[in-house]
Amino acid sequence: MFRGTNTTLKGSTTKLYVESREGTADMAIAYNGKPLTPEQRQAEEARVSRFVSSPDELKKKRKQEQEDEDRSMRIIGAMPNAFLFEYAGEEPGTTELGKPGDPLVKLNFRPNPAYDPPSRVEQILTGMEGVMLIDAAHHRLALIDGTLFRDVGFGWGILGRLDRGGHFLVQQRMIGENRWDICRMDLAFEGRILLVKHFSMHETEAYSDYQPVPPDLTFAQALEMIKKETTRAENSTTSRLAEK
Repeated sequence: MFRGTNTTLKGSTTKLYVESREGTADMAIAYNGKPLTPEQRQAEEARVSRFVSSPDELKKKRKQEQEDEDRSMRIIGAMPNAFLFEYAGEEPGTTELGKPGDPLVKLNFRPNPAYDPPSRVEQILTGMEGVMLIDAAHHRLALIDGTLFRDVGFGWGILGRLDRGGHFLVQQRMIGENRWDICRMDLAFEGRILLVKHFSMHETEAYSDYQPVPPDLTFAQALEMIKKETTRAENSTTSRLAEK
């Protein structure tokens, strides 16, 4: 179980997440830092309940999660061949980056001119440079901070283009025994689709409050856990306000 806040130019949404064997259950608990109204809470519960009542909807959700994970792993798997690396020293891990006190190896990276991306998924790597932090003891990527130093086209520029200056940052940290997870992700990209439609992506995801849960939860059980945690938090807030 963990908490995540997604912030865009339109505002922020905070959710509680619980991982289950059937997919990740999530429910919004705040918009722009404010708790949901009763009407918003009812609408949010109706949104997530459809995954319990419809096996097909839950299957689609799990498929989308798997596809997102596969794309991420393809990009990570391509990095050793897509980049040239240069050692740039070390720095200690912190509570928000790697493991506190563990040395993190700093590597500057730039595109490998000999790399030929096998698909559009890996194409973005051909125009990116930046820095990585590696926890060598745990074989983990603690940080990657990359910037597009040139435009990157897809399908010879016909299908789309990412503009120069785009940026992304991903931070990971140890959250438990041999368990690492993302604690922050920043994305800032602009470009065009089919040379006509402009798109802009500016968002930040921040994750915290990781807690272990049973590994064999069903999606319905995970959802009930979120509802109970939300109710507990609301009651706690009400009690503190009443004391004041």
